[in-house]
Amino acid sequence: MRTAHRTCPLCDAVCGLRLTLDDAGHVTSVKGDPDDPFSKGYICPKGASLGHVDEDPDRLSVPMVRGEDDEWHEVTWDEAFEAVERGLKRVTDDHGRDAVALYLGNPTFHTMGGILYRGALGQTLGTRNIYSASTIDQMPKQVACGYMYGNPMAIAVPDLDRTDYLLILGANPVESNGSLCAAPDFPGRLKALRKRGGKLVVVDPRRTRTAALADEHLFVRPGTDAFLLFGIVHTLLAEDLATIGVEAEGLEEIRRLAEGFAPHIVAPVCGVPAEDIMRLARELAAARTAAVYSRIGACTVEFGTAAQWLVDVINVLTGNLDRPGGVMFTRPATVDLLRPTEPYSTGHWHSRVRGLPESLGELPVATLADEIETPGEGQVRALVAVAGNPVLSAPGGPRLERALQDLDFMVCVDPYLNETTRHAHVILPPPRILQMPHYDFLLLTVTVRNYTRFSPPIHPLEPGQLSEAEIMARLALIASGQGAGADPAAFDEMMLAQVLGGATQAPGSPFEGMDVAEVRASLEGASGPELMLDAFLKLGSYGLSLADLLENPHGIDLGALSPRLAELLCTASGKVELAPPRLVEEAARLRERVTAPAPEMVLIGRRQLRSLNSWLHNVPTLAGGTNRCTLQMHPDDVTRLGLGEQAIVRSASGELVVPVEPTDTIMPGVVSLPHGWGHAGTPQRVAAAQAGVNANALTDESVVDVPSGNAVFNGVPVTVSPVVPADLDLERLSVTSSAPA
Repeated sequence: MRTAHRTCPLCDAVCGLRLTLDDAGHVTSVKGDPDDPFSKGYICPKGASLGHVDEDPDRLSVPMVRGEDDEWHEVTWDEAFEAVERGLKRVTDDHGRDAVALYLGNPTFHTMGGILYRGALGQTLGTRNIYSASTIDQMPKQVACGYMYGNPMAIAVPDLDRTDYLLILGANPVESNGSLCAAPDFPGRLKALRKRGGKLVVVDPRRTRTAALADEHLFVRPGTDAFLLFGIVHTLLAEDLATIGVEAEGLEEIRRLAEGFAPHIVAPVCGVPAEDIMRLARELAAARTAAVYSRIGACTVEFGTAAQWLVDVINVLTGNLDRPGGVMFTRPATVDLLRPTEPYSTGHWHSRVRGLPESLGELPVATLADEIETPGEGQVRALVAVAGNPVLSAPGGPRLERALQDLDFMVCVDPYLNETTRHAHVILPPPRILQMPHYDFLLLTVTVRNYTRFSPPIHPLEPGQLSEAEIMARLALIASGQGAGADPAAFDEMMLAQVLGGATQAPGSPFEGMDVAEVRASLEGASGPELMLDAFLKLGSYGLSLADLLENPHGIDLGALSPRLAELLCTASGKVELAPPRLVEEAARLRERVTAPAPEMVLIGRRQLRSLNSWLHNVPTLAGGTNRCTLQMHPDDVTRLGLGEQAIVRSASGELVVPVEPTDTIMPGVVSLPHGWGHAGTPQRVAAAQAGVNANALTDESVVDVPSGNAVFNGVPVTVSPVVPADLDLERLSVTSSAPA
């Protein structure tokens, strides 16, 4: 038996784990690492199942090529990359580089190979058709931060351990473990907040497990968070409660905009009584310290960017931006690679079919099917998909699945044959989780305490097996025209040379004026990603190195958050912009909706503690129990509609037959389906046995949050009706749903 330590890579909480392995290398137990200074032994069911995820027998271990007989065949790595080169070259030679699209899934943010090579792969492909999970998740937050701070990566997190008042909207961190806010043991931190005399308020259409911990829970109509937040802004300004503690522009413009969103005006829209809206504003203003935190429930709505903007406007108006106990910016151990040199802007190019603007170098995934289906110059005819399952995760999933079948070529980097990859021509499986080094480049920029930790591989690669970095590098080399046989190590050296060349020229850099070759010789690491990590650590604020992290396998506490807004601001004015012109336009669009009639019934998503997107549904220890795909709805609605054990849910985009789960934890007029299900027909055996339905058969890819292009998954108008024999038309339902009746 031996013990190994590792950061859990399955969600945003960056928990430290202690693994016990037998002589054969099998994981026999996973527990929280009590010596980790950040997570302090906390573990959730997902982390406890890491060994089962790692050893999933349905994971692919060798490259697969789909032959002309439509059957899958195991091939060598060289054969697989030769097939990739032929497929991509044929498309680019005949139709140009924009005929190739790149899709980057959520796990690319959680692996070293994914985060370090995704940009390089996009650059070498030379296409404008780049898409990612960002536009089905957090893009509204980044767009709002981009306009307010000039920096879309300047994301302030609540200073959980020191705040006196926390208002949470559209987030369920007790089950999600936090998102864009890395905080191991989020439930424990919320309990500690209340124990020290603080107050926790949750605004959500469901009485979630987070709401159950709160001092107060308020129901809100899905998709109307921006109206509620504007009502709070109105009260803060109308009652002279604002105490701004940072340099800011646009206060009078915000005051003018807020006049149209008085609490008595927005209350009928959002469903929160006017007196409660005013009370929330007064409590936020009166608290010694306070923080407003909002996440995916208020991002994936039609006014997602407006909601995220107003969250930070409130944090500014209450004097809590960049202040201990308020919302603050993490100082990561690595250099701030994504700090911009000029103010944020968007729309450098637009999508061919719908004219949707680019943001952060990518287009909204809601228009990917348009780009594949619509003939003409620039039509997408090939797709490179890395660690993503957009058939289940993107809006209008069934339509996108049909579109994928028409591609001339598709290659996927993925460990599974799943609902998306089954349409590929080549699948390139990365190693098992415990065979890869791990460092959370992105998540360690949004921790509620400054902290760092590195996890070396626990198992070596098998002879001839490629690392994730080598797979990504070889794809980039093919895209750059260097061929399937080019050496991935040469690509690593090229990336290092670019980083070090810039660092030696940058004023104030630890490498300023040094010889690039000398700096390169000083770096340590067993692979390209580790060498790059060593460089980024040495360029960071703390002067750490990879050797320092290896000497501290439980992680290093770098101290409490401290003010650093001035370092991150990149606006033209040098101040926080409270009323950026593009968001002023969005406020006008929001104002037009005040009198719009509300749908009778709307759909929202649902977080589940033992689930994460689509790829954890094949783990036996996480299956069953509350981890089910059911339609939650209020008992009064069930009775009113005469529903039985199942119901048929219809939207403008599709329809599904779903098991009904009555619960008074959801407000009337709202139904909830979890995200990432719909595994009928998949070769993943555990997932297929509890297939569920694809909620994105109901979401409409033609509706997006306008400033960001983000998909709309919450507040989707639907109707719900009883299932009668005439509804059980399997052929008809198969057109609109990925799930069987």
